[in-house]
Formats: sequence, C-alpha cells, structure tokens
Amino acid sequence: MDVIGLSAEQEALFRLIEDTREHVFVTGRAGTGKSTLLQYLAWNTQKQIAVCAPTGVAALNVEGQTIHSLFRLPIGLIAGTELEQNDATRKLLNAIDTLVIDEVSMVSADLMDGMDRALRQARGKRAEPFGGVQVVMFGDPYQLAPVPPRGDEARYMRDHYRSSWFFDAHVWAGEATGDGLIDLGRHGAELRIAELRQIHRQSDDGFKALLNAVRHGQVTADMAKILNDTGARRPPEPEPGETPIITLATRNDAVSAINRRHLDALSGKSQTAVAEINGDFGRGEAAFPADRELQLKVGAQVMFLRNDVQPYGEGPRWVNGTIGVVTRIAGGTVRVEVDGVAHDVEPAVWERFRYAYDPATRAISRDIVAEFTQFPLRLAWAVTIHKSQGKTYDRAVIDLGSGAFAAGQAYVALSRLTALEGLYLTRPLRPSDVRVDADVQRFMRGTRPAPPHDVDLPYMHAKPGS
Repeated sequence: MDVIGLSAEQEALFRLIEDTREHVFVTGRAGTGKSTLLQYLAWNTQKQIAVCAPTGVAALNVEGQTIHSLFRLPIGLIAGTELEQNDATRKLLNAIDTLVIDEVSMVSADLMDGMDRALRQARGKRAEPFGGVQVVMFGDPYQLAPVPPRGDEARYMRDHYRSSWFFDAHVWAGEATGDGLIDLGRHGAELRIAELRQIHRQSDDGFKALLNAVRHGQVTADMAKILNDTGARRPPEPEPGETPIITLATRNDAVSAINRRHLDALSGKSQTAVAEINGDFGRGEAAFPADRELQLKVGAQVMFLRNDVQPYGEGPRWVNGTIGVVTRIAGGTVRVEVDGVAHDVEPAVWERFRYAYDPATRAISRDIVAEFTQFPLRLAWAVTIHKSQGKTYDRAVIDLGSGAFAAGQAYVALSRLTALEGLYLTRPLRPSDVRVDADVQRFMRGTRPAPPHDVDLPYMHAKPGS
C-alpha cells in the first residue's frame, strides 16, 4: 500500500533496504524525512518486518512495539543475564526478516547487544550477528541520547564499552564482552550509514547552514551574532484570531508553570477530560501518549498530538504539532481554531501493538493489546524541547534557562523552526549552550562533508564499529 511519496534520495534508500540484507543506519538532520521513510517502509516492504522503539511513546508513534516487550528482555542492565525465551518468542523472532528500530539514539550499547544475543539464541545462529536478521535503524544522535546509567550499571558500562551509545555495542565491533556468556563471533557486523541530506522543513540556505553549524558544534562568533540579533526581540502580541507563539523550554517545571499561569489567567470554568484506558498500556504517565487528565478552558492554547486521521478536503486539517486555540467545549467535542478555521475535535484512540507468530500462515501478525482514548491535545503555551522533537513551528520562543544541560538540546530547539525570522530568544545563545557529544562526533565523522545541494542520493558509507 503506497501511502506517501518519496524524494529521490528516500527512494534510493528504500531500495537499498528492500533489495539487500545490509544493516543500515538511517540518519540525517532534523526535517530530512526520516519518519516519512520509516512509514513508507512499513507500508511497502515485501519482507516480514517488526518495528520497535526504546520507549512506549516512541513505539506508539511508529505503530510498533517496545524493544523490551518484543524481545522479552529484562528492564535495566542486561549484560550476561540468561535470556529466557518461551516457544512463542522463539517462533516470532525466527519469522523476522528485517528488524526496524526507531529513535535508536536512545538505545544503549548494552540493549543493542541484548537484541543481538536474543536473536542469535532464538534462531540458533550464534555465529551470525542478529541471528541473520537485517537491522535497519532510524535516528539522529545529534538530537537524542540514551539515558545515562548510574551506580553499578555505570561502572559496568565504563568497564565493558567505549561509550553507552548504540554504535559502540560489541555486535558492531565483534569484541568479546569478557564474561564468557556471549559468543559474538570473530567479526562484527558491518553497518552502512546513510545520511539523508535534503531538508524539507527549512527552505532558506542561510538558516540551514546555521542549523548545521549548531548541530556539529561549529558555531562561529558571526553565526552566534546572527542568531542572537534575530532572536533578541519581544514576541508580538497575537492579532485577533492569531495563535500565540509557543515557548520551548529545557525543563518540565518551567513548562508546567507557564501553562498553568496562562490557563489560570483565562476566565471561565475549566473542564477535565479523563482518558479511557483498556488493556495493559504500560506503567505511569510517561507511557501515555497524552495526558490522562486533560484540563482545558475556552481560550486555551493547545497542540495536536497526532495527525488528522480523517483527511478533509485537499488534505488533513491538522498534523502532529499544529497549534490552535480552544473556542468551545461541548457535546463530547472540543472546537479548536487553527489559522482562523474552526475544527471539532473528537477523542482519538492510540493502540498498543504486540507482534505474534501465526503458525497457520507462517507470518508475523500484529495484534492490538491495549487502547488509550483521549483528545489528541496538550496545553501548549509551552512545551519541553524534548517533547518538541519531530514537530515543526513557524515561530517559537526558545528558553534555555540557566543553560542547555544535554548535548543537542539547542539544536533540537532551533531546528523546529521553519525560518530564522520565527526565532525569539529569552536570552542570548551562549557557547556553552551548543553542546555536541564527543562520542557522536567520533562516530559520525565519516559522514561529512555534505555533497553539493543538487545531489539527490543519500550520502552513504560502510563502517564497522569504531
């Protein structure tokens, strides 16, 4: 089922994945269409694929399953833990041709080796990386990092791995772990890095160059002056019918305070929509794709959390990240005005999937195991930079507070914008805000320099674990 079109470089990369058994890491700057390619692959491949991601929300976004659930891996450090696999798990893992991993930059080296060992064990091919399964990974390590380990887990990782990043897993380097429990073979798997180059979010070459410099930590004084001079403005008050500018902040408490202050300032009574949850949807609020209790008032600024599933007219009425204002709450719907056009929004259903092996067809089936029903909206006078990933904004206030505390944070915030003219800064960008992980620089060094702008094919090179 062909649901979306591809650019020339995306089509070339799709054919590489579809026509070969190579392990591929699909990366690229923000707005290059990694998610579009993943969606196209899921709909159009002729292979038996399983799509997974490191977190519940990320898995929901790609209609896949979490890594730990798919592989039945223990939570926390896996190391040399004995992997228990029942018959259903072994049959499922044996049926996979291609494993697709989204947001792979959040996958630790230990978890990557855990997937490798689980596939080797289940498929009885201990000498083959991933038991002979093709692995295709999507992500940008300049944006997201794995959660840093602590305590004994951190000490173990320092003793056994060059870094916590997925690309330093032993499966890529063919190294022994030292515990004698994992047979990784004599040679590591070869990983082909394919970097999408064509940016679809921004059109101005000057702004693209600035973002690329921030991404790689190569911001000159002149570049910083352009960003700071442009952003040193007070956001304008919205015109009647115009959506206020969203704030992207580093910390959850700052975002909550901004949203609460604006909501309390609105007149009228607030109304709360409580989500309906059926099945096992995971533990805690972090596993939910939207607020379990969504508090709204007329006049509230909100952000849509998913694309419109019912295309209207020439296209969808909204997409994931669209900003609007609530104008009415009644009759089981929330009316939201977007760019002067009002839309009645109904609750949406997020489905949690689980893969299973069907012996009758000898194919992988994808079953719904839980549902979460809630309005696809979130208060959005402010949102964390982390949660803004994948979103696109014409204008935004970027609040780095006391400083960017994670590598890539400033890049993620700035790259949400479609144009430099939409940038507003609460304070000037500092050199300490532009942070790039040294291990990422080491791994990605071979993907530069970029080819000329008229080259449509993705830049690719093969490299073993570094």
